[in-house]
Amino acid sequence: MAELFVKQAKQYAEGRPNYPEELFQFIASKNPAKDLAWDVGTGSGQAAQSLAEIYQNVIATDTSLKQLEFAPKIANVRYQQTPPVIPIDELEQYVSAQSSVDLVTIAQALHWFDLPAFYQLVKWVLKKPNGVIAAWCYTVPEVNDSVDSVFKPYYAIDSEPYWDPVRKLVDQKYATINFPFEPVEGTDHTGPFRFVSEKVMSLDEYFTYLRSWSAYQTAKEKGVDLLRDDVVEKFKNAWNEDGQDRKVVKFPVYLKIGKVGNL
Repeated sequence: MAELFVKQAKQYAEGRPNYPEELFQFIASKNPAKDLAWDVGTGSGQAAQSLAEIYQNVIATDTSLKQLEFAPKIANVRYQQTPPVIPIDELEQYVSAQSSVDLVTIAQALHWFDLPAFYQLVKWVLKKPNGVIAAWCYTVPEVNDSVDSVFKPYYAIDSEPYWDPVRKLVDQKYATINFPFEPVEGTDHTGPFRFVSEKVMSLDEYFTYLRSWSAYQTAKEKGVDLLRDDVVEKFKNAWNEDGQDRKVVKFPVYLKIGKVGNL
């Protein structure tokens, strides 16, 4: 998975949205202690940055050193490169001791993981019974009718052959992803719960986001430029229709959240 994002790590850091404050406040409201959070698959630290404002300490891990190089340096965040598979007897070395973590977060990455193996690590490291795991994904961007009408065939037809099959879990808003945890206090299910992230973007920044896709990189390696001249022209015409270069781009966010219980 990490290899899919190495070559466009800079575009990923620049183009990806941050996540709404309401998302983190909702997660924190379900977490009785706020001493230590582990952000897994942190990439360039989008989620870790927000967690650092709520939790006393954050451990942010990723398999890609290149991605971590673009993460913001924050006093209470420790960035750590890890191997793709962490043996459970080495988890304390990379992350923390058994039953010591209040919150595990996974932003836009859970669909890439070997879930049974990962959940074993989560259950080992979270405090019992109220340690929380929160995983979320965001789906396709929404701009306006004109831009979205160009985007839809670009995503569903042009890009579709180059997405890894696990991308379907994102399209399904994580509703079908395996998530063996108990509902947190005040809820009767583990989600998905919907939030919305907003980012003000120029057309160039919108293109930077599109180039940060794993599908874009996969297509490029196969000699296909998804943003070929005629496609770029269609996006330009739609984007400039209202005369405003900067636009609010909305990314629907879907959260799965649960507590570890006494497992």
